[in-house]
Amino acid sequence: MNTLNHASLFRSPLRAWTAAALMAAAVVFLSPLFSVPLGVSRAFPLQHMMNIFLSVLLGTRYSVGAAFTSSLLRNLMGSGTILAFPGSMIGAFLSGILYKHTRSIWAAAAGEFVGTSLIGGLVSYPIASWVLNSSAGAFFYVSVFSVSCGAGTVIAVFLLKTVPALSRLFQHESR
Repeated sequence: MNTLNHASLFRSPLRAWTAAALMAAAVVFLSPLFSVPLGVSRAFPLQHMMNIFLSVLLGTRYSVGAAFTSSLLRNLMGSGTILAFPGSMIGAFLSGILYKHTRSIWAAAAGEFVGTSLIGGLVSYPIASWVLNSSAGAFFYVSVFSVSCGAGTVIAVFLLKTVPALSRLFQHESR
């Protein structure tokens, strides 16, 4: 079975929140190296990779919390836009919920992609129109978010499915 047991390694909520915070900090730190400007938005594939990792390894609340934290930090540092919030948080939420109910990495990836690209893109359209005074249509945001999310999703699934150390680490039952 290709499921990961996130409860075994992070039994303490403090450890889980610490891991989520470290992952969010890593995404913020590495974002300038792996971001692509796309219109009024920026593509951050590492954000989507992190969302799937945390959904699978820790759970929904940690994934959404880290998505909010990294979006907030990128906005405060001037390297992100307000569109980071709906895109990353909706994708993280749907990824975590689908993984929780199916225990499938593929379901987590699909949740991230649909939540970020389709739902997040559609939610971003009115925000961009009102706040950023953008004239781009809704399809623009769906397509831009799909590029960013697609890259991050492919990386996350590849690593979770092929790197044996990740699988062993998170399937290990602590004694």
